[in-house]
Amino acid sequence: MKSDLYSHPDYLLMDELLTDEQKLVRDTARAWVKKEVSPIIDEHYEKATFPMHLLKGLGEIGAFGPYIPEQYGGSGLDQISYGLIMQELERCDSGLRSTASVQSSLVMYPIWKYGTEEQKLKYLPKLATGEMMGCFGLTEPDHGSNPGGMISNFRDMGDHYLLNGAKMWISNAPFADIAVVWAKDESGRIHGLIVERGMEGFSTPEMHGKLSLRASATGELIFDNVKVPKENLLPGRSGLGAPLSCLDSARFGIAWGALGAAMDCYDQALRYSKERTQFNVPIGAFQLTQKKLAEMITEITKAQFITLRVGQLRNEGRATSAMISMIKRNNVEIALNIAREARQIHGGMGITSEYSMMRHMANLESVVTYEGTHDIHLLITGMDVTGIPAFTREMPDLK
Repeated sequence: MKSDLYSHPDYLLMDELLTDEQKLVRDTARAWVKKEVSPIIDEHYEKATFPMHLLKGLGEIGAFGPYIPEQYGGSGLDQISYGLIMQELERCDSGLRSTASVQSSLVMYPIWKYGTEEQKLKYLPKLATGEMMGCFGLTEPDHGSNPGGMISNFRDMGDHYLLNGAKMWISNAPFADIAVVWAKDESGRIHGLIVERGMEGFSTPEMHGKLSLRASATGELIFDNVKVPKENLLPGRSGLGAPLSCLDSARFGIAWGALGAAMDCYDQALRYSKERTQFNVPIGAFQLTQKKLAEMITEITKAQFITLRVGQLRNEGRATSAMISMIKRNNVEIALNIAREARQIHGGMGITSEYSMMRHMANLESVVTYEGTHDIHLLITGMDVTGIPAFTREMPDLK
């Protein structure tokens, strides 16, 4: 069984800017990951299975809805603490972080923000412990980057709603107890509905053949005349902005998570460069290896500070969607680049499961696409700085 020797890089002493509570939360998550996850993650990745037995532990370290108030079963932590937990989980594997961030940001967050008091008390405490798991139904087979084009819909039948449609690429779907589903009413307005496993006409077939996020369960959501009780509608907000606000929370967690993957790849590459010798010297003595390592730590350090800053702004309620798009896009890009460079430093050993770079690399190919593709996030920044949306071929009226 391989040892987890991870030691996080902190070139500009960012730890000094964290509170004692934030560091304790991070270190608790790190210790749990090293003990419970690192020894088994490669086996689950290779077998394409999700380690279900970890759900209880994820709940115990506060990985599910850490910012949810204590009265609803959460830990009442701040946004930076949430990010640090996601960083530690994805430092080990993106699939593990995906499971936690979906539960936190895409299931618990909308129930907390837009649900009734009864819905919060019914679902949030069990979701916080992992006793109940959830998923988020937004993406459809023909509507990914354009979620507003969704065709899933529900009709008011008097004493219940009748839901029809399909969602795909849904993390946690195969084992989720509930799904927060976004669908259009008769007028075309988007609303959130809580759909429970066991409702007639609701199925969650698992998707197979993934070469990325193999230790994460992914499936579809199928709704065939599903009768949804009216009390399962999320009344607090409607329109596309409701699910997009959930994605802001998830993308914020992804930015921290991808940074964790980058840090793990760098840490392994640095250690290997000092241990592996060629031509009678450590390969870390060669200029081109040092160039790779120096560029890695530079990009990681820049990402650490922009991510921390957005966390501070999010704590203050001042972080915009565009800011979150910027750090999600940047951090996933640098993580992918660093994974590739770290693999090169390891030579042939870098393609084996003894090291995690290839697993990170494959996982990050999904992360760079989901919850807003690399290009879409670039266009979000472009729109933010110019005021001109480039998502349509129609020229906006600038008069």
